Amino acid sequence: MNKFKINKDFITLGQFLKATDHIGSGGEAKFFLVENDVFINGEKRTERGKKIFHGDKVIVENTEYYIIYDSKANA
Repeated sequence: MNKFKINKDFITLGQFLKATDHIGSGGEAKFFLVENDVFINGEKRTERGKKIFHGDKVIVENTEYYIIYDSKANA
């Protein structure tokens, strides 16, 4: 499982997909979510504005990410 650090209370799913290089721009998020299964804490999600918080687990294209708060993170 990969650890993904955030330096604020939350990150949106669209921002997360861009930061993890699953998409090239925020505008691609809507189309990516239609064509790919993305799970947050075991639930399939399709909203690019869905907030992801510290402690959440995200699965994208069979890759698991665990979200961790770190005040020094660049995300």
